[in-house]
Amino acid sequence: MLTNCHSYYSFKYGTISTEDLIKVLVYHDYNTFALTDINNTAASIDFARLAAQHNIKPVVGVDFRNGVQQQYVAIAKNNKGFREINEYLTPHLHEKLDFDAQAPKFNNVYVVYPFSHADDELRDNEFIGISPEDLKQLPFSKWKNQQNKLVIKHTCTFRNKHDYNAHRLLRAIDKNTLLSKLPQEEQATLADMIMPKADLLGLYKLYPQIIENTERMLTSCSIDFDFGTNKNKQVFKGSEEADFQRLKKRCEEGLTYRFPGKDEAVVKRMNKELKVIRELGFCAYFLVTLDIVDYARSQNYYYIGRGSGANSLVAYLLRITNVDPIDLDLYFERFINPFRQSPPDFDIDFSWTDRDDVTRYIFETYGYDRVALLGNYITFKYKSAIREIAKVFGVPDDEIVALQKNPSSASGNKYGEWVIKYSRFIDGFPSHSSIHSSGILISEEPIACYSSTELLPKGFPSTQFDMYIAEDVGLHKFDILSQRGLSKIKDTLDIISKNTGEEIDIDNIDMLKKDERIKDLLKVGKAIGCFYVESPAMRMLLTKLKADDYLRLVAASSIIRPGVAKSGMMREYIVRFQNLQRREQAREDLPELYNILKETYGVMVYQEDVIKVAHYFAGLSLDEADILRRGMSWKFRQRNEFWKVREKFFSNCRNKGYREQTIADIWRQIESFANYAFAKGHSASYAVESFQALYLKAYYPREYMVATLNNGGGFYRAELYLHEARMNGAIVEAPCVNRSDWPCVIYGKHLFLGLFMLYGLEKKSVEMLLNERGLFGEFTSLSDFVNRVPISLEQLLILIRIDAFRFTGKTKKELLWDAHHLLGHSKVTKPEPTLFQPEVREFELPDLWEHELENAFDELELLGFPLSSPFQLLAKQLPSMLKAADLPNLINKTVAIVGYLITRKPTRTSKGESMSFGTFLDLDGFWLDTVHFAHSFKRFPFRGPGCYLIRGKVVEEYGFVSVEVNQMYRLSNMSLQESTRHSLNTAI
Repeated sequence: MLTNCHSYYSFKYGTISTEDLIKVLVYHDYNTFALTDINNTAASIDFARLAAQHNIKPVVGVDFRNGVQQQYVAIAKNNKGFREINEYLTPHLHEKLDFDAQAPKFNNVYVVYPFSHADDELRDNEFIGISPEDLKQLPFSKWKNQQNKLVIKHTCTFRNKHDYNAHRLLRAIDKNTLLSKLPQEEQATLADMIMPKADLLGLYKLYPQIIENTERMLTSCSIDFDFGTNKNKQVFKGSEEADFQRLKKRCEEGLTYRFPGKDEAVVKRMNKELKVIRELGFCAYFLVTLDIVDYARSQNYYYIGRGSGANSLVAYLLRITNVDPIDLDLYFERFINPFRQSPPDFDIDFSWTDRDDVTRYIFETYGYDRVALLGNYITFKYKSAIREIAKVFGVPDDEIVALQKNPSSASGNKYGEWVIKYSRFIDGFPSHSSIHSSGILISEEPIACYSSTELLPKGFPSTQFDMYIAEDVGLHKFDILSQRGLSKIKDTLDIISKNTGEEIDIDNIDMLKKDERIKDLLKVGKAIGCFYVESPAMRMLLTKLKADDYLRLVAASSIIRPGVAKSGMMREYIVRFQNLQRREQAREDLPELYNILKETYGVMVYQEDVIKVAHYFAGLSLDEADILRRGMSWKFRQRNEFWKVREKFFSNCRNKGYREQTIADIWRQIESFANYAFAKGHSASYAVESFQALYLKAYYPREYMVATLNNGGGFYRAELYLHEARMNGAIVEAPCVNRSDWPCVIYGKHLFLGLFMLYGLEKKSVEMLLNERGLFGEFTSLSDFVNRVPISLEQLLILIRIDAFRFTGKTKKELLWDAHHLLGHSKVTKPEPTLFQPEVREFELPDLWEHELENAFDELELLGFPLSSPFQLLAKQLPSMLKAADLPNLINKTVAIVGYLITRKPTRTSKGESMSFGTFLDLDGFWLDTVHFAHSFKRFPFRGPGCYLIRGKVVEEYGFVSVEVNQMYRLSNMSLQESTRHSLNTAI
C-alpha cells in the first residue's frame, strides 16, 4: 500500500536505516512497499537484499524533487524500469538540473504525481497519488470521477515524533540555518509518519478502487538483482574460450621471462591456477587487469600490483605483480579456491602523477556507460554532529567546544541535552555521497542497471552505493591507487640519468634481494625516505628482527600494522624470533596451531593465516573461512552469515577438545588483527617496492633524497630529508635565481633547494623567472633581474633574504638597499616593462654589519628550518657533548644528552595513561630514540620543535638502544636581537 517510503539515504531528510524501515513496516503488517529515496538509488540494491531476508517483496524507485518540492515518484516495474530511472536521474545529478513537472515517457516505470499536479492528460503508466490529507479535497476535485487513475500516496519518513524532530534538525543543518528560522516549505510534516496498514486502509475505505489500483501497481512490480553472481565484464574479447586461450598464451610467454628454466612444478602450478580461473569465469577479470598494466608499461608508468591476487602465479607471470608466489610459498587458497564467488583483489598502485591518466584510459577503453568509480558515504560522527546540531540551536562556539570535550556537561541544560540526545541518534547517518579511495567498477551491463551516478570532484562518474553493496550484487572493484613512493623511484631514475648518465633496471628483483648494501641498511633500519620502512616504529622493528632479508621484511610489513601490534602479537613474534626456547614452548603448547603457522613461529601475521587457522585448526570450509576473514570488517560483521560462522568456529574447536582459554586466545588474535593485517602477497608487494627504494638509497642517496623532497617527502619533514642528503655527502645550497628550478635539483654533489620550498613565493613569479632565464640566459645582476622579470618588491625581498642573488658578490643588506631603490617603496606593484630601462645608480655604502646567524633566521622564516645546524641557534652553551654512538657502552646507566626533536608518537599505556616515543638527532646528526613513560611524560612533556636536554636511563632490547626519559627540558634558542648584542659585546 506504500508507494513513497524514505530511508536515511534521503540525505539530511530521512531518519530510518534501510533495515529498520523494513522491520517497522513488517511490524505494521505491510508485505510489500516501494523504497523511493529522494533523488538517489543508493539504498535500492541493499533494500532488495534485506527484503528477501524478511520475506518482503521489494519495490524500488525514486522520489524526484527540486529541493524538497516533490515533482513525482517513479516506481520501477522491473529491472528495465530501474535502469530507465537511473538513466533519467544521472544527467540531472551530473549537471545539477531541476526536474520538470512532467515526467519523461518511461516504458517500464510507473509515475505517481502529487495531488496538486496540474496536467489533466495522464499516460497509461501515470497516476495521481492521494495522501490521507488529500482525501478531504478529493470529492471536490477534477479527479473524483477518474478513480482509475488514483493510487494511495502516503509518504513514510518517520516512525515517531523523535524521528520528526531529528528530520527538522537535519533540514536546518542542510540549509545552514537556525532551527527557529527553518522555513516550513523546507521540511516535512508529521503527516509523513508511518501508520499501521489497517489504519491506512481504514482511511480509504470509501474508495476501494484506489486501494485496488495501488495493490495492482505494487503487485505488478518485480525487481531481481540476482545476488551472488559475477556482474563484472564477462568477456574481454571475442568469447570466453578466446579469453582463456589469450590468458594461457600470455602466461606461457611470462614463463620464459620469469622462469627461463621452465621448472615442472611451476608449470603444474600455472595450469592448476588457470583451470580454477577458467572454471570460476574469471578470465576476463585477469585480462582487464593485464590490459591496465600493459597500458601502464606502454607509457613507462611505474606500478605495484598488490592484493590477494598477488598470491597467484598467474599474476606474477602476467607481470601484474613482482611477487613470486613459489619463492614465498604463498597460500594458494587465499588467492582463489573453488568455493570463491568473487575474483581475487588486485590493488594496483601508480605514481600520483600517472593515476588520473590510467583512470581515463579505463573509462575510454571500456565505456563511460559501463565504468564508474565506486561510491561511498560521508557519515555523521558523534563529535562533529554535536557541533552541527548545536549550531542550529544557536549555541555559542565556546559552549559547543565544551560539549564536545565533555558531553556530560549538558546535564540540566535543555538545549545541551537536546544536542547530545540527537547527536547520538544521527551518529552514523549518511550525510552525503562521496567516492571510494580507489575502486573502479567495470560492468558487463550498463552501470545504470544498478545505480545512477554522480560527478564528484574527480570528474568521473561514481555510483551511489558503496563497496559492500557492490560486492553483494556481484560488481567487484579494481583498485587503482596512487602513492608517492613510486613517484620517488621514477623521478630518482630520471635524476640519476641526468646527474650521472647511468641507466638502472630497477625491476631486477632477484638482484635486489641479494644486494649486500641493502641488507646492511635494513638490519640497522637506515631507511629514511624509503617506502613503508622509514618510520621510527619500523626502524625499531627492523633492528630487533635484524631484518637483512626479503622474507623478514615481508613479515615486518604486516606485523607493524595496528591490529597485530595492538594485540601484542608483534612483540610475541619478535620474542619468538629471538628466543629459540620460546619457540619450542609455543610448539609444545599447541602443536596443531604452530605447525599451521610454522613460518611465523605460531603467530598469525598475514590475512591468509585467518583462513588457514579457520580451515585447518577449526575445521571450517574454505568459503566459511573466507567469510570469517571478510567479517573482520565492521560493516560485514553486521551480516548474519558472519555470526553463524563465528558460532561454528567455537563449536568446532570445542568438539576437537581444545581448552576454552585456547579458543578464546586464538579468536582474540583473529579479531584484533585481521581487519588491518595484509595478505602475505600484499606485504610482499610492499617489500618489493621497499627493496627498490632501498637500492636507490644505498647507491644514489643524494639523488633519491632530491626525488623524495620533490614528491612531498614522506613520514618526516623536508628538513630531515635534506639532513639525510647532507649526511650522504650532498652540499645543500639555498635557492638561487640562476641555478634553482621549481623542484629541487642536483648538480654533482650540489643540491639546490627548489623555489617551491619558499614560503610566500608565488608560483607565477617563479614561472616568469624560469621562462626568462630559459629564453635569454642567466641573470648577471639584481638590476638585470628586475629589468627582465616583472616582480613585486615583496616577492623580490623573499629571494634576496634567502640569498638567491649571492652570485652577485653583494651582501644581502646591499641588495636590499638596491631593491628598494629599483622598485620604490611599493610592496605589491610590479613594474611594467618599458622600451628604455633607466640606468641604476651605484651607491657607495658604508660597511653594513651582518651577524653570522642572520641567514639562519631568514631560512627559519622562509623555509621553516635553518640550513645550518640547529644546535648553533641555542642561546647558551651545550649542557652535554654526549653522542648517540656512545650509548651502547652505557647500557643501564643514567645519562644526559642533547637532541634535536624530529618526531614523536603519543600513545597510551594498558591503564589508559598518556605516554610517548621520541625521535631526535644527536650532535653528529645520528638517531637518538627515547621512551617517555606516563610518570615522566606528565611532568616533562614535549614543548614544540627544537633542541632538548634529555636525562634518563639507557636501555637495550635485541640490539635497539633507547633512553628511558626521567627529565627533559627544551633548550632556548637565541633571538636575533640577543645574538646581535652578544656579537657586538664580543667584538668590543
